Amino acid sequence: MRVSLSSSTRNSSQGARAAGRSTGGGSTRLPSGRERRPALAALAVILILLGAAGSALIALNSGNRSDFVAISVDALPPGSKLEAKDLSRGDLAGATGGLIPWSEAEKYIGRYTKTWLYKDQFVTPENLTKKDEQPIPAGGALVGVSLEAGRAPSDGLEVGDIVKVIRVPSANAEGAAVPLVSAAEVTSTAGAITDSKTSSNSTLNVTILIPADDITTVAAAAASKTLVLVKLAPGTKPDVARNGAN
Repeated sequence: MRVSLSSSTRNSSQGARAAGRSTGGGSTRLPSGRERRPALAALAVILILLGAAGSALIALNSGNRSDFVAISVDALPPGSKLEAKDLSRGDLAGATGGLIPWSEAEKYIGRYTKTWLYKDQFVTPENLTKKDEQPIPAGGALVGVSLEAGRAPSDGLEVGDIVKVIRVPSANAEGAAVPLVSAAEVTSTAGAITDSKTSSNSTLNVTILIPADDITTVAAAAASKTLVLVKLAPGTKPDVARNGAN
């Protein structure tokens, strides 16, 4: 017996196969614009939250900053009397122990500097004399000296060291070395004879406390770069004591 399929039956089978292919290929199609909208909205919310968190962190850190006393002029050598115009307000965050708060600046006006202070440097009480303390004892004077290699110990000098001050002949000049001060106290130092990074020769700046009677000769030797400082043994009594008692 012959069985024949009608055209309607064949069309139905072909349609089913086509539908099956359509269903199987749907896994690779791109999401529609409507499906992408929730993801974009979620991303926008995340970005907004991150921005808000960053702003809050900045505000929190800003709130932890405090004002401290800083130097407004280019430089103040040891022995300078501190005036209001010498000071400026600087703010810092984090570990700031030891600095003078700006709210206490007025109580330090009129005191004297014990070390070199430079522009924008924050100030500590150790940089200044105590209340009513005189930086230079009676009969004494502070002199600044710039020393190059061969004019001071190669490992440098420290505050409190006692040195002998000697004038040597200038280059190509005859004469003997002349002691100018038997024992002078070092009150501040900056720099080094040798640069620690490049090992090249550098300059050591030193302030020494000397008898007032020797100001002229020591200053002249310092200006002509014929001054040599020789470090003496610890415990050597200086010609002029910093507290004024010899």
